[in-house]
Amino acid sequence: MTVQQIIEGIIRKTTILPLPQDRTCDHLIIGRPDMEVKGIVTTFMATVEVIHQAHALGANFIITHEPTWFTGRDDVDTAWCEGDPVYERKRALLERYGIAVWRFHDHMHMDPQDGIYRGFDRQMGWAEYRMPPLKDQDLFPKGAFDGCYEIPETTLEKLAGEVQEKLDMPVLRGIGDPKARVTRVAVLVGGGSLGLGVEQMPMELMHLRDIQVVLCGDITEWTLPAYVRDAYQLGMNRGILVLGHEKSEEPGMLHLPAWLKSVTGDIPVTPVSAGEPFTYFIREKQ
Repeated sequence: MTVQQIIEGIIRKTTILPLPQDRTCDHLIIGRPDMEVKGIVTTFMATVEVIHQAHALGANFIITHEPTWFTGRDDVDTAWCEGDPVYERKRALLERYGIAVWRFHDHMHMDPQDGIYRGFDRQMGWAEYRMPPLKDQDLFPKGAFDGCYEIPETTLEKLAGEVQEKLDMPVLRGIGDPKARVTRVAVLVGGGSLGLGVEQMPMELMHLRDIQVVLCGDITEWTLPAYVRDAYQLGMNRGILVLGHEKSEEPGMLHLPAWLKSVTGDIPVTPVSAGEPFTYFIREKQ
């Protein structure tokens, strides 16, 4: 199978009507459409280390959820790229290895289940806890899953421990009473916790769904975290756990190979973690 045949098969499986190329970031970032695919790597982001691992696995096609060229739309037709050493050396590495990269972002979220949430549910074991979509609300498209779950009763502290174990997170930031009762959780993956263009959306969702804890990807400290902290300081049962963009969305890409099987057939498909992007420097108290 060629790169283009696999791309077309994936898009057919996610949606009947593909997005026009000028309205999506799901582009072939590098490589030829007619390239014969020997092996595939699925990943949250095609970092330099992921590229090396793909080559070591004998894969010549990387399917990535997030950008390769450091901007939301993966644009390289701008002046800053020309002559930039990071861009040029990374591109040269991909060309030397003969690896094609395709961005699977918009169409993945258009899947009726949302492919990122499907992987998150498998990683956490939460599929059965999804709350039915609300019919009368303006925060999400009608009938769309809004990331809300009703889980067996736990505490914020225990929920944090479960998240750390299942998402392999030795460090996790949060706000709220560790002993607070938790049954209703909203998971706003990636940039969803920024509001998807409407900053107050996460706060409205918490109120509308009586959400006690939000598991979020990205944060702006003076929006959702500030709202949750004020609620907590006012004595309300509200909390937040900050997963980060990578950890909140990576499960979707790590569990993608099984979903791809009907498209890729016998071609080897291997999930490769992009890994936690940060090193945490913890200062010991004197």
